Amino acid sequence: MATEKFTELQGFSEEDLLAELTATEAEYQKMKFDNVLVGLESPIALREVRRDIARMKTEVRRRELVAMSDAQLAKRSKIRARRKK
Repeated sequence: MATEKFTELQGFSEEDLLAELTATEAEYQKMKFDNVLVGLESPIALREVRRDIARMKTEVRRRELVAMSDAQLAKRSKIRARRKK
């Protein structure tokens, strides 16, 4: 079952998604820094932001795979098969 955040990300345009990813990564770095210096009120927030970043990166990669041509997908499959050996 898709989470609310994941369905929201699917509605973003490519530029909006990349901008959101950049902003969220910057926010995460700031939160980590603040956590080391003074501590956060809720350290669980770090985990939530980290998971949001992973969701965004997953959506970016999914869109890259959808945009690939058949030749690129075939080449990708060969690389993956070679790694399994």
